[in-house]
Amino acid sequence: MSAIVGVAIGIGSFTFAYAKGASYMTDDPTACANCHVMQDQYSEWTNSSHHTVAVCNDCHTPPGFVGKYLSKARNGWHHSVAFTAGGFHEPIQITPHNRAITEQRCRSCHQPIVQSIDAHAASTRDERDDGSISCIRCHNDVGHGP
Repeated sequence: MSAIVGVAIGIGSFTFAYAKGASYMTDDPTACANCHVMQDQYSEWTNSSHHTVAVCNDCHTPPGFVGKYLSKARNGWHHSVAFTAGGFHEPIQITPHNRAITEQRCRSCHQPIVQSIDAHAASTRDERDDGSISCIRCHNDVGHGP
């Protein structure tokens, strides 16, 4: 039994080191580009207006230590499985869960303008409209474009 545990620890340690696992614990955007599927997003971010004010985690993880690292662990697990098994879309696409996180992060940084837009939308809203306005529906590439 101890041999199995030792082998598991050895394989896990090798994989963590090989995959640059420690880099994912940081806020360094180059960690997001460790995988070739993220190279375009990283390159686009470096040329965007947001690169001087926000890193990947500012837009793609919830605020706070626990939320941030739970999100990173969840995404890390899903990415590991998808990349190992080859079951991911290229170009990579954001999941509905992560899209919701990004939407909330837009809203938190740009709160004054969002409140103004939401107030105007509420005053002109059609009864059939559910009232949801999405920042990233119209500004989908804002963090990854010029």
